[in-house]
Amino acid sequence: MILWGPAGSGKTTLARLIAEGAGYHVEAVSAVSAGVKDIRAALESARDRLGLEGRRTVLFIDEVHRFNKSQQDLLLPATEHGEVVLIGATTENPYFEVNAALMSRCTLWRLHPLSRAALESVLERAEETLGVPFAADARDALIDATEGDARALLTSAETAALLRAEESEVTLEMVSRARDGRLFHQGPDSHYDQTSALIKSIRGSDPDAAVYWLVRLLEAGESPRFLARRLVILASEDVGLADPQALLLAEAAARAVEFVGLPEARLTLTHAALALALAPKSNSATMALGAALSALRRANGEVPSHLRDAHYRAAADLGHGQGYQYPHDDPRGYVEQRYLPEGVEPGEIYQPSEHGSERRVVENWRERRSSHGE
Repeated sequence: MILWGPAGSGKTTLARLIAEGAGYHVEAVSAVSAGVKDIRAALESARDRLGLEGRRTVLFIDEVHRFNKSQQDLLLPATEHGEVVLIGATTENPYFEVNAALMSRCTLWRLHPLSRAALESVLERAEETLGVPFAADARDALIDATEGDARALLTSAETAALLRAEESEVTLEMVSRARDGRLFHQGPDSHYDQTSALIKSIRGSDPDAAVYWLVRLLEAGESPRFLARRLVILASEDVGLADPQALLLAEAAARAVEFVGLPEARLTLTHAALALALAPKSNSATMALGAALSALRRANGEVPSHLRDAHYRAAADLGHGQGYQYPHDDPRGYVEQRYLPEGVEPGEIYQPSEHGSERRVVENWRERRSSHGE
């Protein structure tokens, strides 16, 4: 079987309980440090144990996704013939990281982060073992911070207890010190989920949620550069022409993060997140980009002859540039002529929104085009 779940969800413990319950011997290997020689030695020991003692072996491989293809292939015959009962543990999606041949010989069990009730039970046992009570706010903060990771909870609890000195109980301040001031656990999934929540909160024009997720990411140790880059992208992706100044503000915030650094840069990022959340929204740039790519794949047409470069000698003979109308020669500063290649029609790519500055800009653009009787 393959046990797939986040760190601290009990994969190793579950594997050992299965082996003990069945009365099997456990041969444990870590894919982080083991090589082909270690795998062969473990399989040979399992064969000897089965032949001499009649006792079967659970071969437990931690972080099995770290084995390369040849190392994983080495497990196939022993697994197929029942020489070992393979239990692999991984934090990564096994459908991407484990060979299909090995996956076909295994059942897959998905483990989830431990529930709050489970973590409370673990912490109660830790208090009994350590002989130290935790204050109510310290308990809540520790459980929230470790987000379903029992190992992280126990490590932090033990460290906080060591910081207790002469105090009668572990306080919130001790828990904070034990976690280097970070009361939020940040695994890979949390990183992406919380970043997604930040982006969607700003897109949804919710300033409270925007600042909450921003600060939560920063408190979890997220790179301020990463957050600044995301805000710059969002300024074009979700605010766009509804507030043309948004991109300038986000870009200025990114430069300020480089210049100032933490902790002061938190204020700059908060400023930018609030401004973007409060700004009117338009995704017309995002949609125009997608439409242009779609049109390009459908109609990779030639540049119209009148738009081609006419500065080199052979261009005149080819008729390049002939018929081009120079917009600055027209009193309107605008000339109606074909600018797109054949197969792509005007209005197909850019679809303006009616939000914020974009509405006014587009109205002015249309007014200029329709002036002088057009």
